[in-house]
Amino acid sequence: MKQPNDVAIVSGASRGLGAVIARVLAGRGYHLVLGGRDRDALNEVREALAFAGVRIRTVTGDIAAAPVRAALVEEAFQLGSLTLVVNNASELGTIAPLTGADLAEIGRVFQVNVVAPIALVQAAAPLLERSRGIVVNISSDAAVGAYAGWGVYGASKAALDLVSRTLATELRERGIAVVSVDPGDMRTRMHQAAFPGDDISDRPLPAVTTPFWQWLLDQDPATVTGRRFRAQATAAAEAPEVERWLQPL
Repeated sequence: MKQPNDVAIVSGASRGLGAVIARVLAGRGYHLVLGGRDRDALNEVREALAFAGVRIRTVTGDIAAAPVRAALVEEAFQLGSLTLVVNNASELGTIAPLTGADLAEIGRVFQVNVVAPIALVQAAAPLLERSRGIVVNISSDAAVGAYAGWGVYGASKAALDLVSRTLATELRERGIAVVSVDPGDMRTRMHQAAFPGDDISDRPLPAVTTPFWQWLLDQDPATVTGRRFRAQATAAAEAPEVERWLQPL
């Protein structure tokens, strides 16, 4: 539930889903620390959110780098608290069969998609504990789909799902909630990179996930921790709200 002076860190916030999440949060009065590798794009997002009248700090750099993660947490500390961490930054890698995957690239994908989220939670945990906050790890349908060519990325997201459930168990007594969210197929730069030359205009824009984020932010973190959600779920409207979004294990 939103509290006065809430602060959120959103990695990978310079465009796409991260920018959408940042907009939802700003509209709800969250002060923001936005991370990304593109300084100009981050500044554009910050300027676009000026309407909300919230404080926004940006940190440019690779989330896999420890100084970048430290800077994100320090900026949150300077803003006064930390209620929410959204691990959205991701590395796609090359879409190719696992038998031909570059081993160094596998390491890079796991470093960004698995190790960096763990490391950011480690750094942010003392602040999150004070606020009884929540961590949202962005997953993918590739984590469960076993799609040909997507093995490296999918494996990293499957690992992140397990990391999320494990952290939820380990951090429960400290009052920190952890969930993973599959945002669904979207028209983003990353998705286009996975299908070079293809027309992906039939995919929805990331803003399609807005109703889910609004719903999640209204929940008591303690009631959702350890769960995996689908932000584009299409369950029957009469189903209990949590069941509309919940991914069965």
